[in-house]
Amino acid sequence: MAVRCAGIKRDGSPCTATVEPPQHFCWWHDPANADKRRRAASKAGKAKPSRELASIKARLSDLADDVLEGEQDKGVAAVASQVLNVYLRAISVELKVREQTEIIERLEALEASSSGASSGASRGGNRWGA
Repeated sequence: MAVRCAGIKRDGSPCTATVEPPQHFCWWHDPANADKRRRAASKAGKAKPSRELASIKARLSDLADDVLEGEQDKGVAAVASQVLNVYLRAISVELKVREQTEIIERLEALEASSSGASSGASRGGNRWGA
């Protein structure tokens, strides 16, 4: 007989996935899978750069060329580079937050569909709809 996962979702609500005894947690809440989850999250965080990143790279390249050609003061260029680097860091954090939010939403949808399919199978129905 399947039971509900003992895990708690990030929003504080109980996990709705079902597990087969003697398991108490679904894959996503099982402490034994923590390293696998971290590795998966790390891979997901390596997205292709956006147009905004390409624009900043071009600005940094132009700034470097101007300094090398003597058209830009090195002190001003150093400050501009620092500002652009802070901007890049903000973009990086924003992308990570967006990716994590997307992953959480997808996982919750999978958990919801998995628990619905499992409960249908436990009532004697076929989870594939036939």
